[in-house]
Amino acid sequence: MQEADQARIVASGTTEVTGTPVTAGTGATGASTGALPGGPPLLASRLAPPAPPEPVLLRPRLVDRVARGAEGPVTLLLAPAGWGKTTLLSVWARAERNGPAAAWVTVGGGQTTGRLWSYLSAALRAAVAGDRDEGPPPVPDGPPRPDQLEALAVALAARERPVLLVLDDLHRVAEPAALAGLEFLLRHAGGRLRLVAGARGESPLALHHWRLTGGLTVIGPDELAFTADEVADLLVAHGVAVPAEAVPRLAERTAGWPAGLRFAALGAGTDPAYGVPRFAGDRPDIAAYLRDEVLAPLGAAARDVLRRTSVADAARADLAVAVTGRPDAGHLLADAARSSGFVESDGGVPPWYRPHPLLADVLREEVDRLPAGELRELHRRAAGWYATQDRPAEALRHALAAHGWSDATDLFVTGWPELAPDGSSATPVPPEPPDEAVRREPELALAAAAERAYAGQPAAAEAQVRRALAHAAGLPAPRRDRFRRLVAAVELSLARLDGDHGAVRRAADRLLATAPGPAGARVPDPPGDRATPDVADGVVAPDPRAGLVEYDDVWAVAGAAQGLVALAEGDLPTARSRFAAALVAARRAGRGRVELCCASRFALLEAARGRLRAAEELARSALASPHCQGWAGASARGHAYLALTLVAWHRDEPAEAAAHLALAGPAGAEPGGAAFVALCRGGLLADGGDAAAAVHILAGARALAPGREVGGWLTAAEAQVRAAAGDAHGAWALLDATGDAGSPTSALASARLRLAAGDAGAAGRALPDWTAPEAADWPLPVRLGAGLLDAALAAAGGDARRAGRLLEEVLTLAEPEGCRRVFTRADPGVRDLLAAHLDAGTAYWTTVRDLVRDADTRRSDPRQDGPVPALDEPLTERELTILRYLQSILSNVEIAAELSLSVNTVKTHVRNIYRKLNAGRRREAVRRARELRLI
Repeated sequence: MQEADQARIVASGTTEVTGTPVTAGTGATGASTGALPGGPPLLASRLAPPAPPEPVLLRPRLVDRVARGAEGPVTLLLAPAGWGKTTLLSVWARAERNGPAAAWVTVGGGQTTGRLWSYLSAALRAAVAGDRDEGPPPVPDGPPRPDQLEALAVALAARERPVLLVLDDLHRVAEPAALAGLEFLLRHAGGRLRLVAGARGESPLALHHWRLTGGLTVIGPDELAFTADEVADLLVAHGVAVPAEAVPRLAERTAGWPAGLRFAALGAGTDPAYGVPRFAGDRPDIAAYLRDEVLAPLGAAARDVLRRTSVADAARADLAVAVTGRPDAGHLLADAARSSGFVESDGGVPPWYRPHPLLADVLREEVDRLPAGELRELHRRAAGWYATQDRPAEALRHALAAHGWSDATDLFVTGWPELAPDGSSATPVPPEPPDEAVRREPELALAAAAERAYAGQPAAAEAQVRRALAHAAGLPAPRRDRFRRLVAAVELSLARLDGDHGAVRRAADRLLATAPGPAGARVPDPPGDRATPDVADGVVAPDPRAGLVEYDDVWAVAGAAQGLVALAEGDLPTARSRFAAALVAARRAGRGRVELCCASRFALLEAARGRLRAAEELARSALASPHCQGWAGASARGHAYLALTLVAWHRDEPAEAAAHLALAGPAGAEPGGAAFVALCRGGLLADGGDAAAAVHILAGARALAPGREVGGWLTAAEAQVRAAAGDAHGAWALLDATGDAGSPTSALASARLRLAAGDAGAAGRALPDWTAPEAADWPLPVRLGAGLLDAALAAAGGDARRAGRLLEEVLTLAEPEGCRRVFTRADPGVRDLLAAHLDAGTAYWTTVRDLVRDADTRRSDPRQDGPVPALDEPLTERELTILRYLQSILSNVEIAAELSLSVNTVKTHVRNIYRKLNAGRRREAVRRARELRLI
């Protein structure tokens, strides 16, 4: 060992060891380090990966993610405190790998340029000392001169094996100029120096070059977060036994934050089944950690904005300005979202922000310490803002919290249709109104009941209803009638919360009985064949001169509730009828939230019927609604995207269908939506060649399917997948056991199986009569499938003229809606039938030509039907939108103008798209997206 290579290393800051080899992780070859001769000693703890905390939970997906990133120039783990960056880097560096050993440096706080380079020099020497076949590079002893950097870059570039350098706590670099030499080496060492770093905030390294060239891998909190399965594994590793249902609750409360999960596991106590599900951020250890590690670095102004806006579940820039009175409140929120990692943005325009659930607990604990008058003023300002934004539910909650009893009563009386239950709120329940105020206005107690029902607290709501009734005996007649209507509306909300469908119907009937409409009014029938319902058939319209202003409100709320129950039970005709009528009423009444609920579900039902143009129009209209933005609109947004999924599916646009399905997740949490999600997902898997997975999903959904019609669709889809995979016996057994012989869907599935078995006569006898008058009520895809099979049977029987006539009729039905899948995914013989029809002449020549061309393309390119590879991290809704623009010649500036976004926002999304698609430039990203069928 040369004299110049001797180093004095202090292990753990106590014991000096001279000339001791320092290894960079398990499997790395140790070597003496190169500190400045005679300079201060180096800490061995900063030159080796720290031991991960016990018990260690291996997460292979993340270790593999780092390993893949380390194959490129720069990998950055960017996340706040407690997200497991150091643990992941340590596990990865210590793991057995075939690649080069990693040089490890933990950056100390306030290190000078000279001190940092002392550690870098020691780590680099240690990493390369074991390569006996290659000479040691000329690593300088301290801050390198330009000529030394060039010599080192040349030496590194000449190496056969790259050198991996791990810099943990990169954010601690106090002098960004200290990294100028490292940036030079990364750019000029021919890819033989690779950096893997962990940082809490934006890296002091200039990373623009690697972002643009695709050489930067960023792993953030979204990937570092524990999945529900990993949460369960962690609890098992800690010996904490909890009920299975407590695991997703804990994952939700912690948002997968590794440090929070360890706090929960370590503090589970003697009764973890009780303590873990109730884990919150107001625990002293959690609160202290979050204050020191998350809030303190933000600065006093940002902390104050977060604290004051925590009176609401989420905040937008203008809400933050209104509540805090600070013109810069929106900018401070945006900065906190970028830098802390504990403030989430929904990515909308304008964006909503909300703190991590545990941080929200801490912030609300702090805001509750404000003087009572000051806290009520914050709520009063929030109530005023929400009222101007047509959000009566949130406005009512804050008005009650502000003790604005008169305002709360007015908000309830005028906005009650928008107060249907919608899950639970994270903000505390406002106090009960005082008896004196309730005696004066019994509607105030109903307002408190409605707020508690909206927040998902039925027992508290029922207590307030009883309180209101006790003070309403002496109300005058007009007010008494209104009071009865308000009581019925609250009871309907409570019935929906209870989940009793019979109780919901009875409560809806009671509410309808209070409608100030004409005698004998009835629930409207569904509209006819219009694209969107303007006036539903069968509605007895009120006389506008009579001043019946609440007529539409009653019909909208009752109809929406009845539609939701019918959809959950699989009674699709009733659901469609109720949603259609309620949508008309909600639009006339100007109730945006009820309109959104109805429009999104009605769009799904229209898509299921094959009325694709109307479904697409309704879904896109719902997505454009202000009420659809933010977390509050997640359910409606999910149903709208599910409708678009079905539209794209029937139009045989699998890439679009997959993209929309990825955004339809919230709809799958409801019984009706879950069946349609399974139908689409199973079909996409079958198209991709994964029949086993498709059958698994379809069979699972079929077992839980609500209603015979939805169950029949799932059964027919599963039978078709089984038959296509060669399991004709299983398909027959399925239809015999579960099929509804009287339904056209089952009859069509049976006819297809018989034709596939070579029995054309039996297939013809089994085929339902798609020309009968009642067939007009069938779902269009079923009718088209029956007609196409009828044409194929005629052609097989030698009756070409009848086959052509039938095919033309099928095309006439399919063309207006753009239905293509029934042709493109039919038996191979249909292609020949279409080609013959093209030669014979057709009114739909262009359509038939395209169908034949697509069939030929699919036949010549098997990849068209190959499995669609999945992304490790799916693109967000906004990223998918920008990805579609990347196909064009528009610049980032022009894309920003098209979408009304800032150029920097577009650039950020483009960088995320490149990272997720593993692409280095625009053309490569577009090519990769097309391979994945995202565009």
